[in-house]
Amino acid sequence: MNILQQRIIDDGEVFPNNVLKVDSFLNHQIDPHIMYSIANDFYQHFKSAGITKILTIEASGIAPAIFVAQKFDVPMLFAKKKEPSTLQNQEVYTELVHSYTKNTDSNIIVSKQFLNADDKVLVVDDFLANGEAAMGLISIAEQAGADVAGVAICIEKSFQNGRQRILDHGYEVYSAARIASLENNQVRFNDGH
Repeated sequence: MNILQQRIIDDGEVFPNNVLKVDSFLNHQIDPHIMYSIANDFYQHFKSAGITKILTIEASGIAPAIFVAQKFDVPMLFAKKKEPSTLQNQEVYTELVHSYTKNTDSNIIVSKQFLNADDKVLVVDDFLANGEAAMGLISIAEQAGADVAGVAICIEKSFQNGRQRILDHGYEVYSAARIASLENNQVRFNDGH
């Protein structure tokens, strides 16, 4: 069992509708030791892929993505969920994404200034459930003509269809922790990444 899986067991909370709350260490309060461990894991897996950019979505993906970017020594770029005034009248890539936990839709945007066909992108996010955020980020990368090396996920809910959607689209998924089920307030993990 890795450090992330142990922390999920120790401090994660299971809520109705298969929601796992990990606010105490992953997506509200951040444990840098967990992030460092995840970044090392992702780096070891993708280190020979020629990554030039880490791509994520605000806000929960930023913490793991910045640790991963530091490990790869490349920039981290995040898709914004609202267009700030500083991006208005600039060319952007955009994609509509649905949030599973918030049950909302957002048009995510990335400035064309920061992503192009010369990039080899690693998509990083905190959770994978139905794959909406990851597929939105893949679409943004594809719009830019960038090469997607793979998708790296901190916590994957393997019992939902996100992994299969990404695989069906032709991309690799690598997860630090894969959850097989959240039944009866118990977290059960899959073997493998």
